[in-house]
Amino acid sequence: MAFNELRSISTFAKAAELGSLRQAAIALGISPQAASLALGQLEGMLGVRLFHRTTRVLSLTDAGQRFLEDAQPALSGLKRAFQNARSAKDEIAGPLRIVGPRTTFQGILWRLLDEFCERYPSVQPDVILDDRVGNWVEDRVDVGFRLGASPHEGVVARCLFPLQLIVCGTPDYFNKYGVPKSVADLASHRCTAYRNPGTGQAVPWRLKVGDQLMDQPGAAALYSNDEVVELHAVLSGKVIGQLAGVTAAPFIRSGQLIPVMLDHMPEYASYFVYFGSRNDQPARAKAFIALAIERLADNPDYVLSNKELAAAYRVVRSTRRMR
Repeated sequence: MAFNELRSISTFAKAAELGSLRQAAIALGISPQAASLALGQLEGMLGVRLFHRTTRVLSLTDAGQRFLEDAQPALSGLKRAFQNARSAKDEIAGPLRIVGPRTTFQGILWRLLDEFCERYPSVQPDVILDDRVGNWVEDRVDVGFRLGASPHEGVVARCLFPLQLIVCGTPDYFNKYGVPKSVADLASHRCTAYRNPGTGQAVPWRLKVGDQLMDQPGAAALYSNDEVVELHAVLSGKVIGQLAGVTAAPFIRSGQLIPVMLDHMPEYASYFVYFGSRNDQPARAKAFIALAIERLADNPDYVLSNKELAAAYRVVRSTRRMR
C-alpha cells in the first residue's frame, strides 16, 4: 500500500469517527484542503461515494460503512504497530549488538557489561569481539569500541582514553638479563611478539625515537596471537614484552612488572566508543553509551601516569646496574 493511500484511508476513518472532515484535519495535523483532497482521491480509487455531505452533516453511505468496517481492523493493527515501535525505542530492553577489539579490551568490556546488565536485566547484549574492522551497517552494530579513528563516515566517535604500549618485564628478568636502555639493546633480550589473528603476521613493537615513531621487527623468543598468553609469559620472568597499558597497569602498580624504555613509549592512538545518530538510537543503546563514557572516559585505572611509570622504573634502576 502506498503512503498516500494509507493517509487517505486514515483521513476517511478519522472523519467517520468525528463526523467532520474539518475536525479530522485538525486531529491529523493537516489542512482542511489536504483532508478534502485525500478523501476525494480515496473515493476516486474506489469508484464509490463514501460520505453523504451537506453544509452541516457528514454521514457514511452504505458503501462507506462497509469500507470502514473492513478497514478498521487493519488501521487498529497499524496503530498498535506504531505505538509498539515508539515504546520499544524508549524502553531499556531488547537486543544490543556490541562490537570491539579482542586484543586488550576483553576485561574492560566485561566489567562494563556486568554493571550494565545489573542495572538493566531486560537487555540482551550480543557481543562480537574481533580485531578486524567490520562493516557497521552490515554487522547491525548498536555500539562499537575501536582503536584509532572511525572507519565509517556518519559514525559518531567519543574518545575514551589513550593507548599506552609499555615495554616491561619482571624484576627477576631484569636482575638476570639487565635492563635495555636503547632500541639497539633489544637485540640482546628475550622479547615476545604478538601475531595478528587475522593475518598471522607478527606485529612489530612500535617505539618512539626522538619525535618519530618506528616499528621494531626482529626475531622473538615467543610468539602468540593471544595477549593473555603473552602476559603470562612476561609474568613468568623468562621474556619481556610490549604490553598495552590496560593489560600491564595492575601488574605494574603491584610491582610484579617493571616498565622500561620510558623515553621510547609511543603515543599515537586512543580507544573510542562509536555509535550512530543519536536521534535513531534506542534507549538501551543510549544507556550503554552513557555508562561507557561515565566509566571509561579518562579513567586513571587504565592509564598509568608519568609519575607512576617513573616511580616503578626507579625500582629496577636502584637494584641493578643498567647494561
